[in-house]
Amino acid sequence: MKKSTKAALLSGLIFPGIGHLMLKQHLRGSVLMVSSLIALWAIVNVAYQRALAIVDRINSGDIPFDTGAIAEAVSDPGVSAGSLMENISLLVLLACWLIGIIDSYRLGIAQEKQAHDP
Repeated sequence: MKKSTKAALLSGLIFPGIGHLMLKQHLRGSVLMVSSLIALWAIVNVAYQRALAIVDRINSGDIPFDTGAIAEAVSDPGVSAGSLMENISLLVLLACWLIGIIDSYRLGIAQEKQAHDP
């Protein structure tokens, strides 16, 4: 398998920046990985805060302990206080993933071309 294809697959299927690390582009790979991890942390944090708010409402008796009522509370837009942060984090994560795939493929092609040129 070509380096470029392998790097793009690693960045696309495993995690952004892994393909760069394979291509010995440690700084780029690290920046992509850290950016992706921060965005992922923000998404998980918003989801965790939303879950805690729902659990508090269940414990206070505001929401009955029923699957349908809990599902309705989860889909309630009033609970999603961090939706702007969540949307920004999702966009950052998606951008990191796409940049990781495209840039690692481009760098892989450049390294393959450099290896074939005398």
